[in-house]
Amino acid sequence: MKKLFTVLIILSLLVGFAACGSTEASEPTELTISAAASLTDVMAEVAELYKEEAPNTTLTITYGSSGSLMAQIQEGAPADVFVSAAQKQMNTLQEAGLIIDDSRIDLLENKVVLIVPASSESAITSFEDLATGAAEKVAFGDPSSVPAGQYAQAVLTNLGIFDEVDAKAVYGTDVRQVLSWVESGDVDAGIVYATDAMTTDLVTVVAEAEEGLHDPIIYPAAIIAGTENQEAAEAFLEFLTTPDVSALFEKYGFTPL
Repeated sequence: MKKLFTVLIILSLLVGFAACGSTEASEPTELTISAAASLTDVMAEVAELYKEEAPNTTLTITYGSSGSLMAQIQEGAPADVFVSAAQKQMNTLQEAGLIIDDSRIDLLENKVVLIVPASSESAITSFEDLATGAAEKVAFGDPSSVPAGQYAQAVLTNLGIFDEVDAKAVYGTDVRQVLSWVESGDVDAGIVYATDAMTTDLVTVVAEAEEGLHDPIIYPAAIIAGTENQEAAEAFLEFLTTPDVSALFEKYGFTPL
């Protein structure tokens, strides 16, 4: 009888622990995602899709240039996951021990394109035309902090026309600002990602940067070290590689890796 009583106590404790575990697993979780500005449209759809996958997880997504987001993370801004538009910013955080190394993945690939306002009647049809009188104002991201601007600088440098174009350049704080300037006609041309150009009918793509003019445009993603929601962050990163999400990325012009 005494032995049976002991067994019953153990079983009740095990049931109690299991109940606690299931309660904890269903507790609401909030994940803060720092994502490159060029992901704005697709991540909005990803977030909607994730509500069905993980209804108890709320995503708060902050967009900006990868350089600005990197600086915010360095300064201790709350973030659980970082999705950068370039390897450079992620490398900097990794070298500083600010991401969980084995969580890092190469998520997407993009392309660089030259755009003009859809209503433009200019003679700009190539990157080389930016160095001529056909363009008076050219917009691209600030190369000191915006990956799209760094890729633009690489393209123009490798074509041997950076100094001429830079003299008439207007720097954007992120790629979406550059896109808006071209849409409004405030500039004659802009250099953005192919995926940004796909989001609007107000611009026309006139050229795509050839391979070799810039490094491959890889978007890495990783979990921020010190996150209090590592398990949920891991689940979200895994979700980003699923077939349904890959199809969404493709819809917006990205190439899933």
